[in-house]
Amino acid sequence: MFISQAFAQGAPAATASPDMFGSIGSMLPLILMFVVLYFVMIRPQMKRQKEHKAMIEALAKGDEVVIGGGLLGKVAKMGETYLGIEVASGVEIQVQRSSVVQVLPKGTVK
Repeated sequence: MFISQAFAQGAPAATASPDMFGSIGSMLPLILMFVVLYFVMIRPQMKRQKEHKAMIEALAKGDEVVIGGGLLGKVAKMGETYLGIEVASGVEIQVQRSSVVQVLPKGTVK
């Protein structure tokens, strides 16, 4: 009563030559998505990593730094992979170089 009858139609004959532009056109949105992803996410992240690595390599004894946990201190000892950070007079902690988040201007830590 409410449902009309559906009749099958014959499918058009397949062409012998594949449509090259149709296959590239269907992949174009996927390719554009990866290009946008590269410029929006991957490239800025690589730039930040490069800047962080340069900052870590430029650390020197006496620099005032902020480490990952939010602690402020001065670099007292330097090693290949670890730093000795003086957080208070006579109190020194040992942290990995990569945990340094920011180098502060001189005179920030008192």
